Amino acid sequence: MNFLLDTHVWLWWNSEPSKLSQTTLAVIAEPENEVFLSSASVWEMAIKARIGKLPLPEPVDMYVRTRTQQDGIRELPILHSHAAAVETLPLLHNDPFDRLLIAQCWLEDLLLLTVDDKVLAYARNVIDARI
Repeated sequence: MNFLLDTHVWLWWNSEPSKLSQTTLAVIAEPENEVFLSSASVWEMAIKARIGKLPLPEPVDMYVRTRTQQDGIRELPILHSHAAAVETLPLLHNDPFDRLLIAQCWLEDLLLLTVDDKVLAYARNVIDARI
């Protein structure tokens, strides 16, 4: 199966895996699954690191590159079609990063692993990473 990790799920996978369910940990670790991290998540991390809301042990670029390579997590670039699809989403959530992740999941037929209740409200292609 193909999965997209919400930003916080990827961060917890790397720093606080106990915040994720055993099922989620197994899904991410399963070699048969293709697991992606969106460029939108990296963009979000870069903004939060710059304003001091996300302390990381190294610059975002290095932090992401080393950990995604180590874990075999694939990059999901942002395409024009992904950005444009945000317009078609129901207005259940105002966060632009989360809305872009949802659009990517819908267009690329990925399952989004998240713990964000506002994202889970979209129901389609989202899975609660706490279960």
